[in-house]
Amino acid sequence: MKIVGFGLGLAALLALSGFAVADPVEELVQDRDVVVLGEVHDNPAHHRVQARLAGVIGPSALVFEMLTADQAARITDDLRTDASALKTALDWDNSGWPDFDMYFQIMQAAPNAAIYGAAIPRTAARTAMKTGIEQSFGPEASDYGLDRPLPEDQQIVRLALQQEAHCNALPEDMLPVMVELQRLRDAELARAAKRALDATGGPVVVITGNGHARADWAVPFSLRKLVAGLNVVTIGQSEDGQKPDGAFDAVLDAPAVDRPDPCDAFR
Repeated sequence: MKIVGFGLGLAALLALSGFAVADPVEELVQDRDVVVLGEVHDNPAHHRVQARLAGVIGPSALVFEMLTADQAARITDDLRTDASALKTALDWDNSGWPDFDMYFQIMQAAPNAAIYGAAIPRTAARTAMKTGIEQSFGPEASDYGLDRPLPEDQQIVRLALQQEAHCNALPEDMLPVMVELQRLRDAELARAAKRALDATGGPVVVITGNGHARADWAVPFSLRKLVAGLNVVTIGQSEDGQKPDGAFDAVLDAPAVDRPDPCDAFR
C-alpha cells in the first residue's frame, strides 16, 4: 500500500520518505463519525485495506453498497461467522459483485458492527428510470437534493464520466438517465449511513466504490449537508498511481489486478 494523495502534509511526506512514523491514514480515520472507504470493486488489495481500517476504527455499523436492505436484514450472528452459509443466504453468486470473501473479511474485522445495506434493487432502479429519482427516493428526496437539477458544470462532467465508464458505447439520450441513477445511489448510501449513525451513535464505516466516496459531490458531500458539524473522512483507492476522479482526504494506491478489458462486453 502506498499513499499517493494525503491531506495531512508532513505526516504523509515522512511516511513516503521511509521514516518510522505512526500510520497517518490509521490516525486520519480514528475518532470520526463516518468514514467512507472507497474501492475498485475487484481489487483484493483494496478490500484488505478496508478490513484493516475497519479493525482500527471499530465501527458500530458497516454500510455496504453491495447489499440491499433486505439482504442486510438476513444476516444473523450465526451467519457472521460462516462465510459459505452467509454467501448462500445473500444469494451472492447472483448479485454481480466480485468474490464474497473480499467483503466477508471486512465484516470479520468489525464483528460487533451492525450491517446496513444501501443497494437499490434492480426492479427499483428500473422503476426509477421511468418515474424519476425524486419519486423513487420518497419524501426525503429534497433533503438529499434529488428534487433539484445538478449545476450545469457538474452535469456536464457527470455525463462525460458516464460515457467513459460505459466505453463510449451508450446512446447520448441514455447518459442523463445514468447520471440520475448515480445520484440516486449516492443518496441511498448517504441515507443508510445517516440511519446507521442515528441508530448506533457511530462510528459508521461505508464500503463503496470510489465514485460514491468522492467528497466533492457524493456521499460525504450529502452527509455534511444533512448533519451540521458531522465529522466525516473519505479514503479513495487507486491502481498503479491512477488517482480516482474527485476529492478525497487521502488516496491509497495498490497494483492493478489482471482483468479482461471491460469494454469487450460493449463491443
